[in-house]
Amino acid sequence: MSPRRVTLAEVAEHAGVSRTTASLVLAGRARELRISQSVEQRVVEAARELAYRPNAVSVGLRTGTSRTIGFVSDTVATSRLAGDMIKGALEAAREQGLMLFIGETEGEPDLERGLLQAMHDRQVDGIIFASMFTRAVKVPAALTAGPAVLLNAVPKRASALPSVVPDEVEAGRSAARVLLDAGHRDGIHVIGAGPRIRDVPPETLAGVERLTGISEVLARAKVKIASGHVCADWQPEYGYEATRRLLEHTGPRALVCLNDRLAVGAYQALDDFGLKVPTDVSVISFDDHPVASWIRPKLTTVALPHYDLGRKAVEVLLAEIDRNREGTPPRGETYRVPMPVRMRDSVAEPASTAGNARPSGADTPFSRTTS
Repeated sequence: MSPRRVTLAEVAEHAGVSRTTASLVLAGRARELRISQSVEQRVVEAARELAYRPNAVSVGLRTGTSRTIGFVSDTVATSRLAGDMIKGALEAAREQGLMLFIGETEGEPDLERGLLQAMHDRQVDGIIFASMFTRAVKVPAALTAGPAVLLNAVPKRASALPSVVPDEVEAGRSAARVLLDAGHRDGIHVIGAGPRIRDVPPETLAGVERLTGISEVLARAKVKIASGHVCADWQPEYGYEATRRLLEHTGPRALVCLNDRLAVGAYQALDDFGLKVPTDVSVISFDDHPVASWIRPKLTTVALPHYDLGRKAVEVLLAEIDRNREGTPPRGETYRVPMPVRMRDSVAEPASTAGNARPSGADTPFSRTTS
């Protein structure tokens, strides 16, 4: 059973003052209303001695704020990687004296509607609506009933809601610069999408933006993407098959894998052909999944800033809450959070030998398979 809550009346009696005086002192208005310092001190000491805590519901009714925000996601809470978004949001909320209510929809529309309604029923000051992977979402009607922000998502249709997303275009630029800085000028192939911007799996916003950044920087350096390989899903087995097909026809000098799981499959295919990373083929990727630092050689990758995304979402939501109180309409801005490069061991200068790298002992450059 919960311990009995000390009431304001008990604090007032202990301090020998009226309930109104105790309330004004604990609300920080003693000086404003010229309550004597000795009376103020007696009330503060009484509250401390009795371990008094203000009733959050009563404070909310008086101030028009609940000091709570909602966090509604698809599968972020149960995702090991994207769960850092919640950690970032929790810590940012705690620093502001806010409580975070977390709910997960599991992609079910009925559950989503119920969670959003439950958040509003509890009079949260605002809602963060989050996605595990960056995508365009249909904005639920219930989300527009108060201050809200989209996290790791953008609206499919024009919306006044702000969005907080990773800066995927700049991430693509960063990956391309890493290869150019290492001296790569040809034999650069993309695993997961491409070579055209529209050659991506359905609803893969990150693929479009990463490929846009890669293409932009390479084109500026007068370097062409040698080939692109669309993968229906960005999992290791798809990266493996795409890389094997590539190796059966040509010899890459560098692979840009559009996420770390694809890169794991690419590593295996390169090993099947007797090629070494990065001696024969450089590999760069995206996300900074834990596997990137487990595989050998360790994978150079552009990190998804999940923790920073969560913190930024709280920052933007608080600004929206203030804007709402002032009667200023939301502006639907998109906030892009930088994605840092994790330099490791998978990128090196291209091989100096003429022609493309080839597996030692193979009869033909890229036809050898293993049983």
